Amino acid sequence: MILFIYFLVYFLLVFVIRSLLLWKNTGINPITFSKKDDAHGFNGKVFKWLMFMEFIVIGIYAFKNDWYDYLLPFWYLENPVASKIGWVFLIVSIIVVWIAQTQMANSWRIGIDDQNKTELITTGLFSISRNPIFLGIIIANVGLFLVIPNAFTLLIISLSTLSINTQIRLEEDFLKREFGNYYEEYLKKIRRWI
Repeated sequence: MILFIYFLVYFLLVFVIRSLLLWKNTGINPITFSKKDDAHGFNGKVFKWLMFMEFIVIGIYAFKNDWYDYLLPFWYLENPVASKIGWVFLIVSIIVVWIAQTQMANSWRIGIDDQNKTELITTGLFSISRNPIFLGIIIANVGLFLVIPNAFTLLIISLSTLSINTQIRLEEDFLKREFGNYYEEYLKKIRRWI
């Protein structure tokens, strides 16, 4: 049950509340995935399905424990030490994502916003990693796997890592066009992850 509450709070903080704050401050909808049948639109659909899958898996773990065997648990990885490490990852993730979103302020988006000009953020966590929000999401997915190691949490890590890496490359192409040499210099100084 605690895991389900954590993910509900995570979702509310980093998606719902953050989106509402940006919309209130700017009047801009931060959810900008393309509705077209292109790579950006497809990746948005993958992202939504992964979030849905996470809630289903965590919901089964929390409320339908007798169904948990259908998630193909890796019982040999279940131990208190791994679970504690997983919880540390989950807590670190929410902190990293919230701080990075706060530092992005009105430039934060879910997807690529080619309608509204934003500022390129290169300070704070963005002076250590070009993608601290995505890094935080990957940390959360690894944490989830350590807390409840099963075939579906492993699938979530695999698919989300592919989706995130695709999104990063789409965003990098967009930012090169948008910010030119300024972004190219940033690419030379700061690594994609850490």
